[in-house]
Amino acid sequence: MSDFSTWFKSIPFVTRHWLAFTVGLTLIGKFGIVGGQHLILWYEPFINQFQIWRPITALFYYPLSPKTGFHFLINCYFLYNYSVRLETSEYAGKRGDYFFLLFFNWLACVVLGLAMDIYLLMDPMVLSVLYIWCNLNRDTIVSFWFGSRFKAIYLPWVLLAFNAIVAGGGVMELVGIIVGHLYYFLMYTYPREMGGPTLISTPQFILDWFPNERPSGGPTAFGRPPEQGARRTWRGTGYTLGGQ
Repeated sequence: MSDFSTWFKSIPFVTRHWLAFTVGLTLIGKFGIVGGQHLILWYEPFINQFQIWRPITALFYYPLSPKTGFHFLINCYFLYNYSVRLETSEYAGKRGDYFFLLFFNWLACVVLGLAMDIYLLMDPMVLSVLYIWCNLNRDTIVSFWFGSRFKAIYLPWVLLAFNAIVAGGGVMELVGIIVGHLYYFLMYTYPREMGGPTLISTPQFILDWFPNERPSGGPTAFGRPPEQGARRTWRGTGYTLGGQ
């Protein structure tokens, strides 16, 4: 337990709380402390009955069953893996900016979730973070099934195609790509590559809550691979092998 506590405390602040709330709320739903039907993003009670907690709980809650348990664990691994990479490299010392990234993506996921009847937001949120990391580290070589290797910029699209073919899905991956691309375009592509004005920035109230240790203004390692050792990432059914 002391080893687990040490490992858990070593996780960066924002990622640590995201992961903890995800596991905690999922277990609360699993053991019936609160029914899962009260935790999903359901349009009718959210709008008509003013159950305003649903967009938040839908981010953290994931229904567990013999069929979904492994998928949940793989999602937690991807959440930890790519969120830590972003928070400790491009957003190192910029806790407020990284929180704003997740806040922006969450709002976009809520809007698309309500429009498309998506009840759970864990998948698209994790994919949106993966998409942003892949674009910031586009030349990093990642590994996939059967030893195939390609640049990280292609990983989200490989995930989309793989899940569409093998698992008959792909919708969650597509939503995650859309959300991640929206943030990446507004924060990086338009102002930096197209010469446009900065369209989004971290609000001051978020910086007051989560002060940056370094000046705000976006990541400094734009377009460069993180300085880490070689890694491999593995997903189960409908997921991928990927990493540095």
